[in-house]
Amino acid sequence: MYKNHIQALTFDLFGTVLDLGGSLVPFIGPFLKERGSDLDAEVFWAQWRVRQRIEQYQDNIMALGHSGYQEVARRALVYVLAHNGVNASSDEVQDFMGNWQKLQPFSDVVPALERLSARYRLVALSNGEPEFLAHLAQNRIRWDFDAIISVAEVGAFKPHPGVYRHAAHRLGLEVGECLMVSANAFDVVGGRACGMRGIYVDRYKLPYDDRPFPPDAVVADFSGLADEMLS
Repeated sequence: MYKNHIQALTFDLFGTVLDLGGSLVPFIGPFLKERGSDLDAEVFWAQWRVRQRIEQYQDNIMALGHSGYQEVARRALVYVLAHNGVNASSDEVQDFMGNWQKLQPFSDVVPALERLSARYRLVALSNGEPEFLAHLAQNRIRWDFDAIISVAEVGAFKPHPGVYRHAAHRLGLEVGECLMVSANAFDVVGGRACGMRGIYVDRYKLPYDDRPFPPDAVVADFSGLADEMLS
């Protein structure tokens, strides 16, 4: 069984542990309304999220390194505002980006981490900057991870293969002794392609990639994750 040799669970944070839409949409609505836009906040968020990933992929493809998670999110915000004809100054955009400091975890996360910590090392493996991740872990998630690994240590965004291999090296483990947990299918695909095991947390009811790197399990949330890994 795939679980027999697992020693560490590596967790994506943005969208998996942290509820991005639930945290940011309440701020997006008033921001748009103040600028005369009647665009639905959920629609705007969906566009922003897609554009953010494009920005990350472009950085990887062009070998620009890790320009910073918050910076690619800012660039994506500027793009989506322009796409929808919403005017906002650079200072207003920067002020709005401060809402990323207020991200909240999904309610099922910490209880599941408490259960899982009895058997596994629990590690954050994230596209965020080190100081940003430290803030989120301590002040928003309020969980003391066994390690917090930023992709900045590799100089590329996930799913660059170096990220997953570096994480295993940092932990002193074989790649196959680590299991990637993510609600972003590309992240599980990236880990599996490098030899990690992987669980897809299907929070958003989205299909998994049609690639030869399937997840070892699919769960609905972190309660299901704990049930799966402790059974």
